[in-house]
Amino acid sequence: MRRAVDSIALNIAEGSIGQTNPEQGRFVGYSLRSLAEVVTCLYKAKRRKYTGETEFKKHYSECYNLMNMIIGFKNAIK
Repeated sequence: MRRAVDSIALNIAEGSIGQTNPEQGRFVGYSLRSLAEVVTCLYKAKRRKYTGETEFKKHYSECYNLMNMIIGFKNAIK
């Protein structure tokens, strides 16, 4: 999960250096996929009882908000 979380920011950073807009959008897309991995890990952690419902909901909500911000950023750079 930590690798997927780190990958979100790292892909956005990688796409922001000397890239054209289509390439930037591609890296932002990679960050969205990494965010989807994080959400999958959250569900797996909940099912395996590594985390409780309250903590799951908190992190899921943060992921949802981040997803909306990333999509907004992707739309802004089109």
